[in-house]
Amino acid sequence: MTKVLAGLALGLILLGGCSKAAKTDADNPYAGLDDAIRAWKTDVSAADPSCRRAPTGEKCESFEVSCKAQRVITPEDQGQGVTAKLVAHMSWSGFDEHGAAQPVSAPVLFTKSNGAWTRTEAKPVNPETCADLIAAVP
Repeated sequence: MTKVLAGLALGLILLGGCSKAAKTDADNPYAGLDDAIRAWKTDVSAADPSCRRAPTGEKCESFEVSCKAQRVITPEDQGQGVTAKLVAHMSWSGFDEHGAAQPVSAPVLFTKSNGAWTRTEAKPVNPETCADLIAAVP
């Protein structure tokens, strides 16, 4: 009986390994997005005015992606090789022009084309849902 249970357990482990091995990054349209988001954080830390104004010994901290949401891939996008498109919103603790700590945030649009992620500025979004904000009509 022990040999049967051991054989069954081994079979399940091997089967589980096979199913994981069969899934590749090619199957995931969002493969590499985590790296693209880390690069965004690094770029904000180095170049965003709110981080560059940090007093000596201080730096931007508390980076947090509050939402991510898919965007429609148009036929024109598809023609340009776009396979994934989403907006993300990130907040961090930055500094104002006097060096005082202040919360800062920004949305960006990530687009994956030919296997590579690019990022561009995005219109303002709701930081909780990433839904586009609609300007108030006077």
